Amino acid sequence: MSALVTAMQHGLHGCEVCGLLSRPARGETEGHCPRCGCVVEFRKPDSIQRSWALLIAAAVCYLPANLLPVLTTTTAAGPESDTIMQGVILLWSPTGWPLSLIVLFASIMIPSAKILALAYLLITVQRGSATNSEQRIRLYRLVELIGRWSMVDVFVDAFTASLVQLQPLMSVSPAPGLFFFAAVVVLTMLGVESFDPRLIWDSASAKEIRHARH
Repeated sequence: MSALVTAMQHGLHGCEVCGLLSRPARGETEGHCPRCGCVVEFRKPDSIQRSWALLIAAAVCYLPANLLPVLTTTTAAGPESDTIMQGVILLWSPTGWPLSLIVLFASIMIPSAKILALAYLLITVQRGSATNSEQRIRLYRLVELIGRWSMVDVFVDAFTASLVQLQPLMSVSPAPGLFFFAAVVVLTMLGVESFDPRLIWDSASAKEIRHARH
């Protein structure tokens, strides 16, 4: 059985934009894609360290994002602040339940799932796991795809704050929780972007080579 050989072992690197395999100049570890001109390199430098740093920062911001109010509504009766979960409960009604579910998934479930998924990918790569590589790649692509939808709640709150300004009768303004939530979204997106999925295949390739030698 022949060992699995990666493009890097042949001195080739792939463009993450157009997918073209090319060979860098002699003695160089990075260059530019001859097809689209984007910078290409064998592996993202310090990928694991940067991803962990961004992931930990996102996890730290996740708690205040859910515990602190995201919007403050000021009426004649006085100011009232609501957290994300309180907003989900207030939106739940015979006509408003679809929006309530969207906010629940986009604001609570998706960010937490992204944090857990990225932590799983980082841990398995650092442990040199060579199993379930295809499933982990699918997980990475799924996290990368749905990550942008985490901004739905930020957009909803921002539009609400800008549209509902009926002063002096009523006004809506963002609260501290919204800024922490936006930080969670941005940090998780940057963490996923910093992670190099090619590291998943490195362990599988090394295992195949060891088996071939024995």
